[in-house]
Amino acid sequence: MKRYESGPDPNFPYLTEKERLDFPPIRDDIVAIGGNLSPGMLLSAYEQGIFPWYNEDDPIIWQSPNPRFVIFPQNLHISSSMKKILKKKTFEITFDRDFSGVIINCASTYRPRQDGTWITSDMIAAYTEMYRLGYAHSAESYLNGQLSGGCYGIRLGKIFFGESMFSKAPNASKAAFLTLAAALFSDGVELIDCQVHTSHLESLGGTDIARADFLKLLKNAVSAWRR
Repeated sequence: MKRYESGPDPNFPYLTEKERLDFPPIRDDIVAIGGNLSPGMLLSAYEQGIFPWYNEDDPIIWQSPNPRFVIFPQNLHISSSMKKILKKKTFEITFDRDFSGVIINCASTYRPRQDGTWITSDMIAAYTEMYRLGYAHSAESYLNGQLSGGCYGIRLGKIFFGESMFSKAPNASKAAFLTLAAALFSDGVELIDCQVHTSHLESLGGTDIARADFLKLLKNAVSAWRR
């Protein structure tokens, strides 16, 4: 049996953004173990409905959960209280102004029932590179000039893959996410992939769909993106 070390495999080939890798057929939530977080590997994964999700002491674990938790444009829910906050411009919302600040804050945010963080230093470096290449994006909420909340993810054509969010002030992450989601949907995005269920995202319009249905939607969106 192959022994895996924690984090990326230093012996696995680096894939540029123009190179691709075929993952094994998706039969279970865990699709593969190992590899690295190079741009081509990450793009290959997202295009096939897979993403890296692992703990600090684990090797890279590539996952594709069933069901998949998503938000469709028609289901995006903005509560009356959030509408007031957005209308009053309580927060200054920006896009791609401080990707590094957002992902670092996401990594350091305490989450109940979670030991440590899955956003390791390797993940931060990899997604920062994806940001540099134009695939990763962030939304920031500023309160009194201070970064108080935000979210980030990967966009491929008509799908946005949400990765994480953080909040240091009430409603800061919601304001960033809802503003970003509205902008994405206005720009032709047909689906936001939230990966797995959370009550927070359910309150914003998230819903479960079968993995098979998600993969069909993804295939069409990726095909349109590549043309």
